Amino acid sequence: MSSKTSVAVIGSSGAVGQEIVRLLEREPWRDATISLFGSERSAGSSVPFRGENLTVNLLSTDNIVGYNIVFVAATSNVSRHIVPILASFSTFVVDNTSAFRMDPSVPLVIPEINFDSIAPGCRLVANPNCCTIIMLMAVAPLRVFGRIRRIIVSTYQSASGAGRPAMEELETATRAALDGRPFEPQVLPHPYGFNLFSHNTPIGPEGYNGEEEKIIAETRKILDDPEIMVNPTCVRVPVLRSHSESITVEFDGPAPAESDVREVLATFPGVCVVDDRENNRFPMPIDANGQGDVLVGRIRKDISNPNALSLFVCGDQLLKGAALNAVQIAEKQFA
Repeated sequence: MSSKTSVAVIGSSGAVGQEIVRLLEREPWRDATISLFGSERSAGSSVPFRGENLTVNLLSTDNIVGYNIVFVAATSNVSRHIVPILASFSTFVVDNTSAFRMDPSVPLVIPEINFDSIAPGCRLVANPNCCTIIMLMAVAPLRVFGRIRRIIVSTYQSASGAGRPAMEELETATRAALDGRPFEPQVLPHPYGFNLFSHNTPIGPEGYNGEEEKIIAETRKILDDPEIMVNPTCVRVPVLRSHSESITVEFDGPAPAESDVREVLATFPGVCVVDDRENNRFPMPIDANGQGDVLVGRIRKDISNPNALSLFVCGDQLLKGAALNAVQIAEKQFA
Protein backbone atom coordinates (compact mmCIF):
# COMPACT_ATOMS: atom_id res chain seq x y z
CA MET A 1 0.00 0.00 0.00
CA SER A 2 1.27 3.47 -0.81
CA SER A 3 1.33 6.47 1.50
CA LYS A 4 -1.75 7.70 -0.36
CA THR A 5 -3.80 4.65 0.66
CA SER A 6 -6.36 5.55 3.32
CA VAL A 7 -7.97 2.78 5.34
CA ALA A 8 -10.91 2.81 7.75
CA VAL A 9 -11.99 0.12 10.20
CA ILE A 10 -15.64 0.21 11.30
CA GLY A 11 -16.21 -1.62 14.57
CA SER A 12 -12.60 -1.28 15.62
CA SER A 13 -13.31 -1.81 19.33
CA GLY A 14 -14.85 -5.26 18.93
CA ALA A 15 -12.94 -8.54 19.03
CA VAL A 16 -12.67 -8.86 15.23
CA GLY A 17 -12.10 -5.16 14.70
CA GLN A 18 -9.20 -5.13 17.14
CA GLU A 19 -7.60 -8.03 15.28
CA ILE A 20 -7.98 -6.18 11.97
CA VAL A 21 -6.24 -3.14 13.47
CA ARG A 22 -3.42 -5.32 14.77
CA LEU A 23 -3.02 -6.97 11.36
CA LEU A 24 -2.75 -3.55 9.71
CA GLU A 25 0.60 -3.21 11.47
CA ARG A 26 1.92 -5.75 8.95
CA GLU A 27 4.48 -4.66 6.37
CA PRO A 28 2.09 -4.25 3.39
CA TRP A 29 0.24 -1.53 5.30
CA ARG A 30 3.30 0.31 6.65
CA ASP A 31 2.69 3.48 4.62
CA ALA A 32 -1.11 3.50 4.71
CA THR A 33 -3.14 5.96 6.79
CA ILE A 34 -5.42 4.15 9.26
CA SER A 35 -8.60 5.57 10.82
CA LEU A 36 -10.95 3.89 13.29
CA PHE A 37 -14.72 4.22 13.66
CA GLY A 38 -17.30 2.91 16.09
CA SER A 39 -20.56 3.47 17.89
CA GLU A 40 -21.36 6.10 20.52
CA ARG A 41 -20.30 3.58 23.15
CA SER A 42 -16.78 3.20 21.76
CA ALA A 43 -16.24 6.66 20.25
CA GLY A 44 -13.47 8.52 22.03
CA SER A 45 -11.74 5.37 23.24
CA SER A 46 -8.28 4.48 22.01
CA VAL A 47 -6.78 1.40 20.38
CA PRO A 48 -3.02 0.59 20.43
CA PHE A 49 -1.40 0.85 16.99
CA ARG A 50 2.29 0.90 16.03
CA GLY A 51 3.36 1.91 19.50
CA GLU A 52 0.84 4.73 19.75
CA ASN A 53 -2.90 5.04 20.36
CA LEU A 54 -5.52 5.72 17.70
CA THR A 55 -8.75 7.39 18.76
CA VAL A 56 -12.02 5.75 17.72
CA ASN A 57 -14.20 8.23 15.82
CA LEU A 58 -17.99 8.21 15.97
CA LEU A 59 -19.25 6.60 12.77
CA SER A 60 -21.43 8.83 10.60
CA THR A 61 -22.34 9.02 6.93
CA ASP A 62 -20.38 12.26 6.70
CA ASN A 63 -17.00 11.22 8.08
CA ILE A 64 -16.68 7.72 6.61
CA VAL A 65 -16.49 8.79 2.97
CA GLY A 66 -13.30 9.30 1.00
CA TYR A 67 -11.35 6.22 2.11
CA ASN A 68 -9.74 3.83 -0.36
CA ILE A 69 -10.38 0.70 1.72
CA VAL A 70 -12.94 0.11 4.46
CA PHE A 71 -13.17 -2.97 6.67
CA VAL A 72 -16.61 -3.46 8.26
CA ALA A 73 -16.53 -5.42 11.52
CA ALA A 74 -19.74 -4.08 13.04
CA THR A 75 -23.30 -5.45 12.88
CA SER A 76 -25.18 -6.45 9.75
CA ASN A 77 -27.55 -3.52 10.24
CA VAL A 78 -24.65 -1.08 10.24
CA SER A 79 -23.28 -2.71 7.11
CA ARG A 80 -26.59 -2.56 5.24
CA HIS A 81 -26.79 1.14 5.99
CA ILE A 82 -23.22 2.23 5.35
CA VAL A 83 -22.01 0.00 2.48
CA PRO A 84 -24.26 1.51 -0.23
CA ILE A 85 -22.96 4.95 0.76
CA LEU A 86 -19.35 3.76 0.53
CA ALA A 87 -20.01 2.13 -2.84
CA SER A 88 -21.15 5.44 -4.29
CA PHE A 89 -17.67 6.84 -3.50
CA SER A 90 -15.84 3.93 -5.19
CA THR A 91 -14.47 2.66 -1.88
CA PHE A 92 -13.26 -0.95 -1.76
CA VAL A 93 -15.16 -2.59 1.10
CA VAL A 94 -14.46 -5.90 2.84
CA ASP A 95 -17.56 -6.72 4.88
CA ASN A 96 -17.15 -9.15 7.76
CA THR A 97 -20.90 -9.25 8.51
CA SER A 98 -23.51 -11.55 7.01
CA ALA A 99 -25.34 -8.66 5.30
CA PHE A 100 -24.21 -9.32 1.73
CA ARG A 101 -22.77 -12.84 1.83
CA MET A 102 -25.56 -14.45 -0.15
CA ASP A 103 -26.12 -11.54 -2.52
CA PRO A 104 -25.47 -13.06 -5.98
CA SER A 105 -23.71 -9.88 -7.09
CA VAL A 106 -21.25 -9.91 -4.17
CA PRO A 107 -18.27 -12.32 -4.19
CA LEU A 108 -17.85 -14.39 -1.03
CA VAL A 109 -14.13 -14.97 -0.81
CA ILE A 110 -11.47 -17.10 0.81
CA PRO A 111 -8.33 -15.85 -0.99
CA GLU A 112 -6.59 -19.23 -1.17
CA ILE A 113 -9.69 -20.82 -2.71
CA ASN A 114 -11.71 -18.45 -4.90
CA PHE A 115 -10.02 -15.07 -5.14
CA ASP A 116 -10.67 -15.13 -8.89
CA SER A 117 -14.38 -14.67 -8.18
CA ILE A 118 -13.62 -10.95 -7.62
CA ALA A 119 -14.35 -9.31 -10.96
CA PRO A 120 -12.43 -6.26 -12.21
CA GLY A 121 -13.94 -3.10 -10.77
CA CYS A 122 -15.56 -4.92 -7.85
CA ARG A 123 -16.01 -2.61 -4.86
CA LEU A 124 -17.57 -4.96 -2.29
CA VAL A 125 -16.33 -8.36 -1.09
CA ALA A 126 -18.01 -10.37 1.65
CA ASN A 127 -16.01 -12.27 4.26
CA PRO A 128 -17.50 -15.74 4.89
CA ASN A 129 -18.70 -17.15 8.20
CA CYS A 130 -15.84 -18.30 10.43
CA CYS A 131 -16.84 -21.97 10.42
CA THR A 132 -17.15 -21.99 6.64
CA ILE A 133 -13.67 -20.54 6.22
CA ILE A 134 -12.03 -22.97 8.65
CA MET A 135 -13.82 -25.97 7.13
CA LEU A 136 -13.13 -25.10 3.50
CA MET A 137 -9.46 -24.40 4.10
CA ALA A 138 -9.19 -28.12 4.84
CA VAL A 139 -11.78 -29.39 2.36
CA ALA A 140 -11.30 -27.30 -0.80
CA PRO A 141 -7.74 -28.56 -1.49
CA LEU A 142 -9.12 -32.11 -1.65
CA ARG A 143 -11.01 -31.36 -4.86
CA VAL A 144 -7.86 -32.37 -6.73
CA PHE A 145 -8.91 -35.95 -5.98
CA GLY A 146 -12.31 -35.60 -7.63
CA ARG A 147 -15.66 -33.98 -7.04
CA ILE A 148 -16.74 -33.77 -3.42
CA ARG A 149 -20.27 -35.06 -3.12
CA ARG A 150 -21.05 -34.51 0.55
CA ILE A 151 -19.61 -32.90 3.68
CA ILE A 152 -20.67 -33.85 7.20
CA VAL A 153 -19.32 -31.44 9.80
CA SER A 154 -19.72 -30.99 13.55
CA THR A 155 -18.36 -27.72 14.90
CA TYR A 156 -17.01 -27.02 18.38
CA GLN A 157 -17.28 -23.24 18.49
CA SER A 158 -15.46 -21.06 20.96
CA ALA A 159 -16.75 -17.99 22.76
CA SER A 160 -14.82 -15.68 20.43
CA GLY A 161 -17.38 -16.42 17.71
CA ALA A 162 -19.96 -14.49 19.74
CA GLY A 163 -17.66 -11.56 20.40
CA ARG A 164 -15.86 -10.14 23.39
CA PRO A 165 -18.97 -10.09 25.67
CA ALA A 166 -19.32 -13.87 25.26
CA MET A 167 -15.63 -14.38 26.01
CA GLU A 168 -16.00 -12.34 29.18
CA GLU A 169 -19.13 -14.28 30.14
CA LEU A 170 -17.30 -17.59 29.74
CA GLU A 171 -14.58 -16.41 32.11
CA THR A 172 -17.14 -15.15 34.64
CA ALA A 173 -19.27 -18.29 34.37
CA THR A 174 -16.24 -20.54 34.85
CA ARG A 175 -15.14 -18.67 37.98
CA ALA A 176 -18.67 -18.92 39.36
CA ALA A 177 -18.78 -22.66 38.70
CA LEU A 178 -15.39 -23.19 40.38
CA ASP A 179 -16.53 -21.16 43.38
CA GLY A 180 -19.85 -22.99 43.58
CA ARG A 181 -21.76 -19.74 43.06
CA PRO A 182 -24.98 -19.44 41.03
CA PHE A 183 -24.61 -17.77 37.66
CA GLU A 184 -27.26 -16.24 35.43
CA PRO A 185 -26.14 -15.89 31.78
CA GLN A 186 -26.63 -12.48 30.18
CA VAL A 187 -25.04 -12.88 26.73
CA LEU A 188 -25.69 -16.50 25.80
CA PRO A 189 -28.87 -18.46 26.54
CA HIS A 190 -27.31 -21.13 28.77
CA PRO A 191 -24.57 -21.32 31.43
CA TYR A 192 -21.26 -21.49 29.59
CA GLY A 193 -18.76 -22.66 32.20
CA PHE A 194 -18.13 -26.43 31.95
CA ASN A 195 -21.06 -26.73 29.53
CA LEU A 196 -21.79 -26.96 25.83
CA PHE A 197 -24.97 -26.37 23.89
CA SER A 198 -26.43 -26.05 20.41
CA HIS A 199 -25.39 -22.87 18.64
CA ASN A 200 -27.48 -19.95 19.83
CA THR A 201 -29.16 -19.05 16.53
CA PRO A 202 -32.84 -19.65 15.70
CA ILE A 203 -33.91 -23.08 14.50
CA GLY A 204 -35.45 -23.14 11.03
CA PRO A 205 -38.34 -25.27 9.75
CA GLU A 206 -36.02 -28.15 8.78
CA GLY A 207 -34.43 -28.29 12.24
CA TYR A 208 -31.17 -26.53 11.34
CA ASN A 209 -30.07 -23.42 13.19
CA GLY A 210 -28.95 -20.21 11.51
CA GLU A 211 -25.25 -21.00 11.81
CA GLU A 212 -25.74 -24.37 10.13
CA GLU A 213 -27.77 -22.81 7.33
CA LYS A 214 -24.95 -20.31 6.71
CA ILE A 215 -22.38 -23.11 6.34
CA ILE A 216 -24.56 -24.92 3.80
CA ALA A 217 -25.31 -21.88 1.64
CA GLU A 218 -21.83 -20.36 1.83
CA THR A 219 -20.09 -23.63 0.98
CA ARG A 220 -22.16 -23.98 -2.18
CA LYS A 221 -21.41 -20.40 -3.20
CA ILE A 222 -17.67 -20.45 -2.50
CA LEU A 223 -17.12 -23.81 -4.21
CA ASP A 224 -19.51 -22.83 -7.00
CA ASP A 225 -21.32 -26.14 -6.54
CA PRO A 226 -25.05 -25.75 -5.79
CA GLU A 227 -25.46 -29.54 -5.69
CA ILE A 228 -22.93 -30.32 -2.98
CA MET A 229 -24.60 -31.80 0.11
CA VAL A 230 -23.61 -30.34 3.47
CA ASN A 231 -24.86 -31.57 6.85
CA PRO A 232 -23.60 -29.40 9.75
CA THR A 233 -24.17 -29.58 13.50
CA CYS A 234 -22.96 -26.45 15.31
CA VAL A 235 -22.22 -26.46 19.04
CA ARG A 236 -20.87 -23.87 21.47
CA VAL A 237 -18.09 -25.25 23.67
CA PRO A 238 -16.38 -23.62 26.70
CA VAL A 239 -13.23 -22.59 24.84
CA LEU A 240 -12.23 -18.92 24.76
CA ARG A 241 -10.74 -18.77 21.29
CA SER A 242 -10.38 -20.94 18.15
CA HIS A 243 -13.02 -23.18 16.62
CA SER A 244 -12.65 -26.91 16.04
CA GLU A 245 -14.46 -29.05 13.50
CA SER A 246 -14.88 -32.75 12.86
CA ILE A 247 -15.32 -33.23 9.12
CA THR A 248 -16.16 -36.20 6.91
CA VAL A 249 -15.73 -35.66 3.16
CA GLU A 250 -17.43 -37.98 0.68
CA PHE A 251 -16.24 -38.12 -2.93
CA ASP A 252 -18.07 -39.28 -6.06
CA GLY A 253 -15.56 -42.12 -6.26
CA PRO A 254 -13.10 -43.90 -3.95
CA ALA A 255 -11.41 -41.72 -1.32
CA PRO A 256 -7.73 -40.91 -1.88
CA ALA A 257 -4.92 -42.49 0.10
CA GLU A 258 -4.18 -40.86 3.45
CA SER A 259 -0.58 -40.17 2.42
CA ASP A 260 -1.76 -38.31 -0.68
CA VAL A 261 -4.17 -36.22 1.40
CA ARG A 262 -1.39 -35.25 3.81
CA GLU A 263 0.86 -34.25 0.92
CA VAL A 264 -1.79 -32.03 -0.70
CA LEU A 265 -2.76 -30.35 2.57
CA ALA A 266 0.86 -29.82 3.61
CA THR A 267 1.52 -27.78 0.46
CA PHE A 268 -1.72 -25.76 0.51
CA PRO A 269 -1.20 -22.11 1.62
CA GLY A 270 -2.71 -21.38 5.02
CA VAL A 271 -2.89 -25.02 6.17
CA CYS A 272 -0.63 -26.73 8.70
CA VAL A 273 -0.83 -30.51 9.04
CA VAL A 274 -0.74 -31.70 12.66
CA ASP A 275 -1.17 -35.45 12.43
CA ASP A 276 1.15 -37.25 14.83
CA ARG A 277 -0.43 -40.65 15.52
CA GLU A 278 2.58 -41.99 17.40
CA ASN A 279 2.32 -39.28 20.05
CA ASN A 280 -1.45 -38.89 19.77
CA ARG A 281 -1.07 -35.20 18.94
CA PHE A 282 -3.56 -33.58 16.65
CA PRO A 283 -5.08 -30.09 16.19
CA MET A 284 -6.12 -28.35 19.42
CA PRO A 285 -7.59 -24.89 19.98
CA ILE A 286 -4.76 -24.02 22.36
CA ASP A 287 -2.29 -24.52 19.50
CA ALA A 288 -4.43 -22.70 16.92
CA ASN A 289 -4.74 -19.56 19.07
CA GLY A 290 -2.90 -16.68 17.45
CA GLN A 291 -2.01 -18.68 14.34
CA GLY A 292 -2.92 -17.65 10.84
CA ASP A 293 -2.88 -21.24 9.57
CA VAL A 294 -5.71 -23.72 9.94
CA LEU A 295 -4.46 -26.88 11.69
CA VAL A 296 -5.56 -30.17 10.09
CA GLY A 297 -5.14 -33.70 11.43
CA ARG A 298 -6.83 -37.00 12.30
CA ILE A 299 -6.59 -37.74 8.57
CA ARG A 300 -8.07 -41.19 8.03
CA LYS A 301 -10.24 -43.25 5.73
CA ASP A 302 -13.87 -43.56 6.78
CA ILE A 303 -14.09 -47.28 7.53
CA SER A 304 -17.86 -47.15 7.03
CA ASN A 305 -17.67 -45.67 3.53
CA PRO A 306 -14.93 -46.38 0.94
CA ASN A 307 -15.65 -43.05 -0.77
CA ALA A 308 -15.09 -40.93 2.34
CA LEU A 309 -12.35 -39.72 4.64
CA SER A 310 -12.41 -37.85 7.95
CA LEU A 311 -10.43 -34.91 9.35
CA PHE A 312 -10.23 -32.81 12.48
CA VAL A 313 -9.39 -29.12 12.14
CA CYS A 314 -8.80 -26.12 14.40
CA GLY A 315 -8.57 -22.50 13.39
CA ASP A 316 -8.40 -19.17 15.17
CA GLN A 317 -11.88 -17.74 14.67
CA LEU A 318 -10.68 -14.17 15.14
CA LEU A 319 -7.83 -14.56 12.64
CA LYS A 320 -8.32 -16.81 9.60
CA GLY A 321 -11.97 -17.18 10.57
CA ALA A 322 -12.52 -13.41 10.39
CA ALA A 323 -9.93 -10.61 10.54
CA LEU A 324 -7.01 -12.26 8.75
CA ASN A 325 -9.17 -13.47 5.87
CA ALA A 326 -10.53 -9.94 5.43
CA VAL A 327 -7.07 -8.34 5.47
CA GLN A 328 -5.72 -10.97 3.05
CA ILE A 329 -8.51 -10.11 0.60
CA ALA A 330 -7.48 -6.44 0.58
CA GLU A 331 -3.76 -7.23 0.44
CA LYS A 332 -4.22 -9.45 -2.57
CA GLN A 333 -6.59 -7.05 -4.28
CA PHE A 334 -4.12 -4.17 -4.01
CA ALA A 335 -0.89 -6.13 -4.40
